Amino acid sequence: MRVLRAAGYKSMPWKNGGGVTTEIAVSPADAGLDAFDWRVSMARVESGGPFSSFAGIDRTLSVLEGEGIVLDVAGQPPARLTATSAPFFFPADRPTGAELIAGPITDLNVMTRRGRMRHSVERLVISAPAEIGTESRATLVLCLGGEVVVSAAEPVRLGHLDALLTASATAGLRIQPIDDTTVFVVRINCIRAND
Repeated sequence: MRVLRAAGYKSMPWKNGGGVTTEIAVSPADAGLDAFDWRVSMARVESGGPFSSFAGIDRTLSVLEGEGIVLDVAGQPPARLTATSAPFFFPADRPTGAELIAGPITDLNVMTRRGRMRHSVERLVISAPAEIGTESRATLVLCLGGEVVVSAAEPVRLGHLDALLTASATAGLRIQPIDDTTVFVVRINCIRAND
């Protein structure tokens, strides 16, 4: 189990040079944009325009802050995403454009290499203790607003935009909110040949 503090995240330019992304976690460690198996990051989107294309990558986008964004993914109807919308899954190698609804946003991006890994993203608003299953190769819990305490051998306190990354486990995590808090639960799995 690793605690990832927001102050320690790494910032880098977008693949298309149009902005800056903040990397929360990547596997393998220190993998570049063309070599990761999976990657979790945040980005500040200041204006509309085309999204970077990532060959062979599946992506899920969620709005963390701001009024929202409308994504136009080739072959799909436009998707309006807000801070209360369900996370939106799409192929990152399809041409994708975006328009902001009303001003800049911050988004959460989860990407996995198609055919090798798969992921799911869940947004939970919690006001009471919650059990989070961790039956995956990796589980990342990101705290958005407020604070939570995660039960472990040594309890871990996560503040705004801090994260907890666990390796494969069968036991769940118990999350105790200090106040009403939103958490994002990212589960990443390998794809087996018989899947």
